[in-house]
Amino acid sequence: MPGVPRAVPRLPRLRRLAPCGALLLVASCGWGGTGNADDGPAPGAPTGVTARAGSATSVHVMWNAVTGTAAEVSRYEVYRGRTKVEEVPGSERMVDVTRLRPSTTYVFTVRARDTEGRLGPRSRAVRATTPPATEADHSAPGRPGRLRGRAVGARAVQLSWSAAKDDRGVVSYEILQGGSKVHSVGGGQTAAVVTGLRPGTRYAFTVRARDAADNLSPASPAVRVTTPGRDDGASTAPTEFRAGTHRGDDGAYYIDLGWVPPRADGVITEYEIQLDGRTATSLVFGGEPPRDRAKHSFYAGREPGVSHRVRIRALLPDGTWGGFSAERTVRTGSPR
Repeated sequence: MPGVPRAVPRLPRLRRLAPCGALLLVASCGWGGTGNADDGPAPGAPTGVTARAGSATSVHVMWNAVTGTAAEVSRYEVYRGRTKVEEVPGSERMVDVTRLRPSTTYVFTVRARDTEGRLGPRSRAVRATTPPATEADHSAPGRPGRLRGRAVGARAVQLSWSAAKDDRGVVSYEILQGGSKVHSVGGGQTAAVVTGLRPGTRYAFTVRARDAADNLSPASPAVRVTTPGRDDGASTAPTEFRAGTHRGDDGAYYIDLGWVPPRADGVITEYEIQLDGRTATSLVFGGEPPRDRAKHSFYAGREPGVSHRVRIRALLPDGTWGGFSAERTVRTGSPR
């Protein structure tokens, strides 16, 4: 390793605003163009579509990822009858359709649109009936209790809990992984299986109850489950990682990074950069995140001849961190 590593203070988090397609700490900007529908086959129809009432005025719709397409899925479109009512990024597999009428049956379908703008066929239609409305119900259900979890193979976890109490009745239960909702079941169920997980990974789950008036209970105490198997991170680490430095017009030195994002079930927008074994900055891509090659530069100080070790990892669509890239050593003032 060239030079002698020197301790540096943790660098501040980057908060520089940029236009669409550039790096932002808060993603903004819409999706890209529609592409050319004649460039290749459209995505297939989503499978495993389910719809379940979440309250008297909402329905929770879920589906499986569409894979094996000519281009990656950029978003999913959810239809109520023939009307598009929701649109979510390709990394998501569920949505709550709201502003519905109580005691009404609705029909839902889902379509996938790829990064080239091609729109696939509709999924099979599924039906859900919202329960009757309740009058002047401002009381949330009690907290679900005794949450338990166990791994079911290397990629799934089975959860069970005790029923929450509510003066009008629980309509649905929501399962959260970390702070994100990942599943929903009817109010008569007190068990669920969460799939699409990674081997050798520790997950934290909570459950909360929802009644017909959309009152939401506090989350249950968390249960932590580790899936069996070994995950060395190689399959989820950025590849072809390169690092160099340059001197800016302001006289300061910057570290330049380039990498290929890991292949994952969904779009990757967030990364963590480690410098000399410590987190230097986190970054989020706004607009359409890069899929083939990503680049980023960040401030490294004004002193020449300082060596740094740098590596990067991605926040995966399932909410867990992937493996680190190979570590590279750079020196300020040295050519790339």
